[in-house]
Amino acid sequence: MAVRQIVVMGDPILRTATAEVDAFDRDLKMLVRDLFETMYHAEGIGLAAPQIGISRRVIVIDLRSEEQPEARLALINPSVVWASAESDKEPEGCLSIPGLEEVIKRSLAIRVEAVDIDGGRMELEAEGLFARVLQHEMDHLDGILFVDRVSALKRRILMKKWKKIQAEED
Repeated sequence: MAVRQIVVMGDPILRTATAEVDAFDRDLKMLVRDLFETMYHAEGIGLAAPQIGISRRVIVIDLRSEEQPEARLALINPSVVWASAESDKEPEGCLSIPGLEEVIKRSLAIRVEAVDIDGGRMELEAEGLFARVLQHEMDHLDGILFVDRVSALKRRILMKKWKKIQAEED
């Protein structure tokens, strides 16, 4: 296992649609292990392969709790097959955009089809935070960041703040 460097906003890989996974081999298993290790190291709850510079349709999530003990997942080639019309607004942040957070509107419940690490088909239903994290991470697979889901005015404000954060780090 290896902790990988997390790519930050500005890197073109975060704006590129990813390629489907077609080989369920040792390399895929190593990628998933590295994603989990990197996510835990960064104290995140979800991570997508593009965030570590890999343009593949792979995400990992860990929201385990007493209420949802199954919520530690690696999903390969995930897609939303149903989304509730009901939505909610909650603050979101992103490991690839450290220091920024904004309230984002998302479907309250979704159904996702994906493949597991061994190539087995799976379908799952999620609601609340679980649904939100799935949607956020799957956005990464299509080159979408949470800042793309706000108004133009809020996006300009966020981009100014991001530039200030980046200037302070240099």
